[in-house]
Amino acid sequence: MPATALDAARVFDQVNRQWDDDIVGQLSTYIAIPAKSPGFDKDWAAHGHIETVVRNAARWVESQKVHGLTLEIVRLPGRTPVLFFEVAGTRGGAASAPTVLMYGHLDKQPEFSGWRSDLGPWTPRYEDGKLYGRGGADDGYAVYASIAAVQAIKAQGVPHPRIVGLIETCEESGSYDLLPYVDALRTRLGEVGLVVCLDSGAGNYDQLWLTTSLRGMASGTLKVQILTEGVHSGDASGLVPSSFRIMRQVLDRLEDSHTGRLLPARFHCEVPPDRLAQARATAAILGDELYKRFPWAHYDCGGATAFALPTTTDPVQALLQRTWAPTLSVTGADGLPSLQDAGNVLRPYTAFKLSLRLPPLVDAARAVQELKALLEDNAPYQARVTFEPGGAATGWNAPAITPWFEQALQHASQSQFGAPCGYIGQGGTIPLMNMLSEGFPAAQMMVCGVLGPRSNAHGPNEFLHVPYAKRLTAAVAEVIARMP
Repeated sequence: MPATALDAARVFDQVNRQWDDDIVGQLSTYIAIPAKSPGFDKDWAAHGHIETVVRNAARWVESQKVHGLTLEIVRLPGRTPVLFFEVAGTRGGAASAPTVLMYGHLDKQPEFSGWRSDLGPWTPRYEDGKLYGRGGADDGYAVYASIAAVQAIKAQGVPHPRIVGLIETCEESGSYDLLPYVDALRTRLGEVGLVVCLDSGAGNYDQLWLTTSLRGMASGTLKVQILTEGVHSGDASGLVPSSFRIMRQVLDRLEDSHTGRLLPARFHCEVPPDRLAQARATAAILGDELYKRFPWAHYDCGGATAFALPTTTDPVQALLQRTWAPTLSVTGADGLPSLQDAGNVLRPYTAFKLSLRLPPLVDAARAVQELKALLEDNAPYQARVTFEPGGAATGWNAPAITPWFEQALQHASQSQFGAPCGYIGQGGTIPLMNMLSEGFPAAQMMVCGVLGPRSNAHGPNEFLHVPYAKRLTAAVAEVIARMP
């Protein structure tokens, strides 16, 4: 059956009211629950926070009484639960007709420090259209927005394809629990023709943004040990090499500390021509906001304010640096006492948690193996150097866009935002996307989200931009309705 257009104004009016009257309140309750991902809460099952947010979401979905919807909390032994819902299609036709898969997650990153004095990770606050707190934007809103989009379609009596939803609770830990669920639910997922993933970002809050690529990720703990216990620095320094200095030498094998460029060629890849063209077009839209959107450190310098600088101020290079270039970040450390407890002691070891972002076309499992060999071999001073992998996920490059999908995206963006759809790569990782592209090679991928400028997912003062979330919800409904 051919696709049918929705009345865009009616869609937005319904979605707008539902967000104001219900969804913001639901997400405020969700934010208050510290449902940290299992990688950050080993006792997640005993604490029960993940169970609570899953049950709350399930009760809300069931309370919506969407015609033709069935829902189940699926559980596999020893794994975090997933929420699975199915909405029967209303177009008729063959049982093998394409299905829409809607994806999101309910687990969260840990608290982090630096929140504004009147904000907190588990203290929801709605102010100037922004809902502050951990997890609302990344991406507890997804299940609520997904159901609201379905309701907007049904309210106009427009025939729609079969729709299924998969909401996991392990994404922030690398989705290591998800593949077993996908295997267990494969026959129930159906023949997926469109994936709607609401766990990505936006270049601005003025138009719909489609994510065209995602970087991969390899993480782990690098530890350098030179002593069995700490010793007086005056007695030993100069003879016993500092574990921190050895750490610097080891990391110099991986990264040029002057430029940030990763040295091994195998961690790089060529940027496809179509992605380069899209980067140029997006750079023309966003300009210097690509780097100005970050909270740069600043200080007084002779009466003027000096700001810390980005690696580049060229908009095209800025896009490519954060989406197609491999980069290293140190996200945690051990073996270092706090400043107030730091005495004159030469420490026995230094340990860093490394996060290596990989270009979309680099195999993450192979990168982890090569990273381990690079860091551990031929340790300076024969120190004990170990790299314990913590996780790996290969990046993703979106399949070619079909005509119907591009037309639907452009129509939805124009009708809901009054501006064309933008195309942008993202520097983050969504492990599910490669899995779905491999399992459903003919599916179109609507990967989008609300993580726009200054939303600061994972960091302090994370917020959900509610006006944008409303427009995005309405746009999702329009694209699904136009799926042939």
